[in-house]
Amino acid sequence: MNILILSAGTRDKVVQYFKKELAGRGRVIATDCSNLAPAVYEADAFYLVPRITAPDYLDVILDICKKEKITGVFSLIDPELSLLAKESEKFLAVGTTPIVSDYDIVETCFDKYRMFEMLCKMQIPTAKCYADKESFYRAQEQGEISYPVFVKPVRGSASIHINKVESKKEIEVLCDIYDDLMIQEYMDGQEFGADVYVDMISGKCTDIFVKKKIKMRAGETDKSVSYKDGKLFEIIRKFAEDCGFRGMIDIDIFQIDGTYYISEVNPRFGGGYPHAYGCGVNMPAAVVQNLAGQENEVRIGNYEEGICMMKFNEVMIRDMRGEEIVP
Repeated sequence: MNILILSAGTRDKVVQYFKKELAGRGRVIATDCSNLAPAVYEADAFYLVPRITAPDYLDVILDICKKEKITGVFSLIDPELSLLAKESEKFLAVGTTPIVSDYDIVETCFDKYRMFEMLCKMQIPTAKCYADKESFYRAQEQGEISYPVFVKPVRGSASIHINKVESKKEIEVLCDIYDDLMIQEYMDGQEFGADVYVDMISGKCTDIFVKKKIKMRAGETDKSVSYKDGKLFEIIRKFAEDCGFRGMIDIDIFQIDGTYYISEVNPRFGGGYPHAYGCGVNMPAAVVQNLAGQENEVRIGNYEEGICMMKFNEVMIRDMRGEEIVP
């Protein structure tokens, strides 16, 4: 069994976890568009590939799947998930299973206003959202919402171009600079992150790990502590199964006055997943089990509460003499 990790970037830990899981049973192959992506050097083999916007990108990845006899493939960046989901039949045709949810739900996750509409339809508490500034101004005049608010891209990731604003003037300036912005209620409460696995065969939610976020940096969790609440587990389980997710998903949640609000959903490994793994929530093992044709047992909340994660800086030094540097 061989696993292909696309756009590995700096996610060294994910590569290491799959190598450990497949030890003696298979290989981990990694790709990136830069040969300065440290995670790729943790893999058993590495391919330097074009950017995902290149016209031949899909053919290059499919050729790697055929050459390396890849059993399962997944990506660590948002834009590539839609490609994997949309072209899933082409991967299956070469014997490779894309580890990703269906295209429609992936696209809903990346369109924050569509996600808001879906959560409202499902009667799941979430932050109020406005698709344009005019509808927000009307709601603000009617007392439905007040400043501060978040102004953010409808489609975006890594907290890029997200701004907390206090006035109409700031909204006008941002809307003049950027296109396709939406306005979201500012959630002033405790933030949580959930690492979730939905079995690719049964469709059952088998793993949920929740962390209370203590410190954030560039949209990722820097410090966190493990947390357990049966009520929250049930909200997440029902949401994940009703939506039809498959594989790994990462959910942002707020708690305000005792109510949990789902904020955003990323249908991939989250940047804080090493916390879950360190607490015994082994999603690489769940992936391997599914690719072997076997369902996973339900082990929701099977970890200890009060275990902290603290990220720290590390470097990789590598001799690149004689190689062209691709940043």
